[in-house]
Amino acid sequence: MFDFRFRFPTPLIQTLGVLIASCLLTQAQEPTPPNILLIMADDLGFSDLGCYGGEIQTPHLDALAAGGLRYTQFHNTARCWPTRAALLTGYYAQQVRRDKLPGLARGNRPAWAPLVTEALGGAGYRCYHTGKWHIDGMPLGNGFDHSYYLKDQGRFFSPKTHWLDDVKQPPVERDTGYYATTALADHAVRVLKDHAKNHKDAPFFHYLAFAAPHFPLHALPEDIAVYEKMYDDGWEVHRERRWTRQQELGLFPADTKLSAVEAEVGPPYPFPDAIKQLGPGETNLPLPWKKLTPEQRRFQARKMALHAAMIHRMDIEIGRVLAQLRAMDAFENTLVIFLSDNGASAEIMVRDDGHDPAAPMGSAASYLCLGPGWSSACNTPFRRHKTWVHQGGSATPLVMHWPAGIAARGELRHQVVGHVIDMVPTMLELAGIEASPTAPIEPMPGTSLIPTFATDTGLGSRSLWWAHDGHRAFRDGDWKLVALEGGEWELYDLANDQTEQNDLARILPERVRDLTDRWQVQADHFVQLSGSKSQPRDAPVGGRLKGNRKQKNPR
Repeated sequence: MFDFRFRFPTPLIQTLGVLIASCLLTQAQEPTPPNILLIMADDLGFSDLGCYGGEIQTPHLDALAAGGLRYTQFHNTARCWPTRAALLTGYYAQQVRRDKLPGLARGNRPAWAPLVTEALGGAGYRCYHTGKWHIDGMPLGNGFDHSYYLKDQGRFFSPKTHWLDDVKQPPVERDTGYYATTALADHAVRVLKDHAKNHKDAPFFHYLAFAAPHFPLHALPEDIAVYEKMYDDGWEVHRERRWTRQQELGLFPADTKLSAVEAEVGPPYPFPDAIKQLGPGETNLPLPWKKLTPEQRRFQARKMALHAAMIHRMDIEIGRVLAQLRAMDAFENTLVIFLSDNGASAEIMVRDDGHDPAAPMGSAASYLCLGPGWSSACNTPFRRHKTWVHQGGSATPLVMHWPAGIAARGELRHQVVGHVIDMVPTMLELAGIEASPTAPIEPMPGTSLIPTFATDTGLGSRSLWWAHDGHRAFRDGDWKLVALEGGEWELYDLANDQTEQNDLARILPERVRDLTDRWQVQADHFVQLSGSKSQPRDAPVGGRLKGNRKQKNPR
């Protein structure tokens, strides 16, 4: 009988085998989109972490820095709500928060500016939110699959306003063992365990937004005890110590100067009644420590111990979340991002449940704020504080850690000038999401940070824009134009003066005019984008998105 079965020649079989194996190998080597854990602190100072020069115990965040990257020229918007809007949309807050522009009615974000979760969810990501929100709408209505939304930041021990998966929860009673920072980690761990059990084949994006160390300074007694006497020697001493450690860590060029403390600058919003209510230990100016009364020194030292305790606890709880990532075998392919929404705060006020002077400092019945003395130390080596767009308000520590995707270990990124508007482009590229073929009304102003993972070559020359509460700034490369509310423009060469000590505005008036015009063009565009008439170009102080309000410093 004849055998009609076709036989491939041996060389052809070998060739096909090689091709099939090659295809299978290529498919196996295609990178898996990473999980993303985006952690944001609230009112954390630039130097508060150990890896940025601080004395506060932050071993888990320090370990992330040692195993990844630290950025020294990264920026937020200097305030909580605009930073969060930019962080999750990829746009400047003034592009997407129409109620924040002059002459416009309140309204939600435009349809062309959804949160990043919409794109990530469409690419197969599961999206989770834990903590502070401060964005229009509700989390599940904005693309998150699970959420614990803690709106009541004024009560760390007993919040009255919080939601679980967009369902309002009953108020928490005092003395029930609840502490907000721990509760947020509890939720994050619980959601990640559910992900490992029910969605292990899908990548996740988890936005973990702590309320700490935002006021009121509420801390656990065991954490306060760690810092009980640490700050008795005052804010100048600790500022100098932090600066020394920052130099040892190589965070700044050797010729960088520590900024001078502006002793007449108090809280951005004056509340003289609160100063009286808080008692004789309070002071709302960063006066020399030796000029404070013994009672003031004790009171102020205790406040910084509370601030440190809150950060200390946040790091502990971050450690629990990281342990869960390891337990579910997700740690290696998770990009962990840590940053702050603005600089440390000089604010002093009393809100929510008020302040009981007889209550232990840091307890639920107390209401304390950090104030400008310690805020100046926490923002070392920079000028000013939260709300101001000088470096003290807008510079943030940024830690990036991703063992499977970032080969660098413990490296610094000095040349990278970044901003929170860059986070969405970075996450989209990591997820393999290309820009829509139909361009949105407004292109995103940020850029992906992925090139900076491998090398400290920067992102090329770029411009960044700020406007908040009348304060405004524009950065073009190393040149920064900045002005206080109601004040004249200042000009700094950040390549040689990162702490904004040498104002060059009078020496380089043409550069000031050029940058002023560019700031104004951006401001006009944002107003016109929302259908409102722009403010006149000859408005005082070169135009602004908000009118003047004189600074007051009640003692």
